[in-house]
Amino acid sequence: MSGIEQADRPDRFSVAHRTVDGVRVVTVQGEIDHDVKNAFSNALLPEDGVAQASRIVVDLSGVTFMDSSGINVFVTAHQAVSSTEGWLRIAAAQKPVLHVLQLVGIDAVITCHTTLEQALNP
Repeated sequence: MSGIEQADRPDRFSVAHRTVDGVRVVTVQGEIDHDVKNAFSNALLPEDGVAQASRIVVDLSGVTFMDSSGINVFVTAHQAVSSTEGWLRIAAAQKPVLHVLQLVGIDAVITCHTTLEQALNP
């Protein structure tokens, strides 16, 4: 498992990823906002030469806040994996974050699951 933290705000945002049965699982903790959008985006779609995953589950169980920056990252990641016939799923979003996803209609485009286990099942 590898992880990324914002050096100036490690208490507000961290992200770790691992692979489970060929699915990239990205676990996010803290707040997703403009200040961390690049780190969040790089966690979903690495630009460091690592092969891009075509199936991604983002575990939001530890996310307490998300603004439009997070929505934009999700849209970009969804478009990228969809172009390779892959998929992006959201797992375990807390009620305030799920409410934001529903308000902007992301839940109609990206499947949102109650638990990580549900999101990992085909």
